[in-house]
Amino acid sequence: MNTVERVKAICKERKIPVYKLEKDLGFSNGYISQLKKGSLPDDRLERVADYLDISVAYLMSGEEAAYYTNPEAARRAQIMYQRPELALLFEAAEDAPPEDIELAYQMLKALKAKEGK
Repeated sequence: MNTVERVKAICKERKIPVYKLEKDLGFSNGYISQLKKGSLPDDRLERVADYLDISVAYLMSGEEAAYYTNPEAARRAQIMYQRPELALLFEAAEDAPPEDIELAYQMLKALKAKEGK
């Protein structure tokens, strides 16, 4: 599967019409389908990846680049990438003493329980 086919497949899977992606990114109507080589120019590839919230590596190869060998570390890094506010919490807790981290954890746990999650 080439990059263009992958973009189309992801759009179909997420129920995003390709024409909407094209319109939202300022591409001409039918631009994606007209790419004969099956690849996008680098600048547009990055814009499409950002729009779909996936990596350029995945668009190009269908596989994520493995930055982390531990699956749990990779999962947590992906979550922080997708939700920057969680990365801020991590940064705030980096130098905190263990008892403060435990207190913050208990507070968040209580808030989550209050919301019924």
